[in-house]
Amino acid sequence: MIAWCALAVAAALAADGGTAVPDAPGPEVPAVPRPQGPTVTVQPGTAKPGDPVLVTVTGAAALPTGKLAGRTLHFYRWGDRYEAISALPVEHALGPFPVTVKVAARRGAPAYALEAEIDVVDPNYPKRELSVDRKFISPPPEEKERIAQDQEAFKAAWNTPFGPRLFKGDFEWPRHSVVTAPYGDLRMFNGKKKSQHYGTDLDGSTGDPIQVANDGVVVMVRECFASGNTVIVNHGGGLLTSYFHMSKFLVKEGDVVKQGQLIGLVGKTGRVTGPHLHWGTHVDGLWVDGQTLMKLEFGAL
Repeated sequence: MIAWCALAVAAALAADGGTAVPDAPGPEVPAVPRPQGPTVTVQPGTAKPGDPVLVTVTGAAALPTGKLAGRTLHFYRWGDRYEAISALPVEHALGPFPVTVKVAARRGAPAYALEAEIDVVDPNYPKRELSVDRKFISPPPEEKERIAQDQEAFKAAWNTPFGPRLFKGDFEWPRHSVVTAPYGDLRMFNGKKKSQHYGTDLDGSTGDPIQVANDGVVVMVRECFASGNTVIVNHGGGLLTSYFHMSKFLVKEGDVVKQGQLIGLVGKTGRVTGPHLHWGTHVDGLWVDGQTLMKLEFGAL
């Protein structure tokens, strides 16, 4: 009513040759945001050699392509975005380096490149001296065939057909206990450098429960020479987790498992100095740091 009166007065003054009253201001119209083009984000932004990396692309019209540290990124569709789970080799150089992804824009626009950056920092991996039975340092000839068969079984697990991730949320610890040996430390067996530790050791006593770190499918249940009683779970997207040295299996190959489900019990089978869980994370052909995997934010649909 006030606005209508103001307009009426203005019209009357104008008719009489008077000075017109300015129109009252109308309601503010919110600005409509312009649609954004494709974007790429990388986790973690600061990483160590040996870390898993999550590359996410939004707004792309088709499956993106790209490489990380010379390795092809394998993208899958996840809701309204595309993801690729990849890894930095433990030999990767330090310092910032670009991650380039090629995407096709919507509405038929030509493909173009997006770029993000990762800062690779020194991991300062420690050295660890271990004393183990000599047969695990120089396995006897009669065990060589068994070891070769174990390697073939692992290879088959890593070659599980690629597909989108099978889990919805972030990863959780398979055991809530003390980390007795982190990923990356150099293993010195009986005074000689033998290998690098490509897993996370979690303290435990024989018979303690082991839970699966996220949803997935069991692709290997096997008694192995070095890793003892071993379970491997495929989580999709080229990401698998492994559970070594168990005293007892609680799953079988082909089982669909849900995060937190019991899959076995802590033990000391294989090449070990005592009971514990060796938890390994394997991405696109590389062992990576499971503690960094725990920090990645995957997000649900």
